Amino acid sequence: MNIETVREFFGWCTVINLGLFVFALVKMTLLRDWASKIHAKMFGIEQAAVQAAYFQFFAFYKIAFIVFNVVPYIALSVMSGR
Repeated sequence: MNIETVREFFGWCTVINLGLFVFALVKMTLLRDWASKIHAKMFGIEQAAVQAAYFQFFAFYKIAFIVFNVVPYIALSVMSGR
């Protein structure tokens, strides 16, 4: 396995994870009240706490996405001269 193969792998991981992130963000933006009511009933917590958990989830997902997909892709691109 060479650097180009690994770089391409991280590139596709970046594209797929960005698509999942945008899809989840759009879905949660459009269905926030409905979904938070259901999750609040399911877990027995307040709706405001559920919405705070959504925000925290997206923040952690974004950080993990950048650290584990974007940064390795950029580093490998620099190493390979692209």
